[in-house]
Amino acid sequence: LGAEEKLTRHAQQVAPPSEKDVATKFNKLRGFVEIERIPEPYREPSERLTDWGEIYTPVKAHDVERKRQSARCMDCGTPFCQTHSGCPIHNLMPEWNELVFKEQWKSALDRLLTTNNFPEFTGRVCPAPCEGACVAGLVAAPVTIKNIEYSIIDRGFQEGWVKPRIPKERSGATIAIVGSGPAG
Repeated sequence: LGAEEKLTRHAQQVAPPSEKDVATKFNKLRGFVEIERIPEPYREPSERLTDWGEIYTPVKAHDVERKRQSARCMDCGTPFCQTHSGCPIHNLMPEWNELVFKEQWKSALDRLLTTNNFPEFTGRVCPAPCEGACVAGLVAAPVTIKNIEYSIIDRGFQEGWVKPRIPKERSGATIAIVGSGPAG
């Protein structure tokens, strides 16, 4: 082998693994121990006061990071995240975390929509009691459930999987929403 070829081979051997390699070549059973929690950061409050933009930073984590974060879900025996002490609508977090880990985003969306009619709202405004109830949070930082939830629904809109369901017949009734915040 020539010197240049040897140098190239050596560089390939010592080069750090790509993010995709890291995401796919780790032990999912120990993900909650081996993978650091990396939630999406909020924008500065002073900046948020001046607009109606997204609360999170404009740079969204990519699919590889979402897969890594979903691998932190430890498949615990009793997922408190979806019980009365966690999610008030009993979202099936362990199930859609597993589907995101397997890169089955459409199935994750279907699973999310079985319990949640408005994940595009709850994924952003909910205070995430599920994360406070997360079993992984007993020994380390909880899973980034809220970030994963809104990533699933955002992906659904981007891919065109979410479609309006217009009723065949209108009731003629009207409603008024009084109040502010996530409750209306």
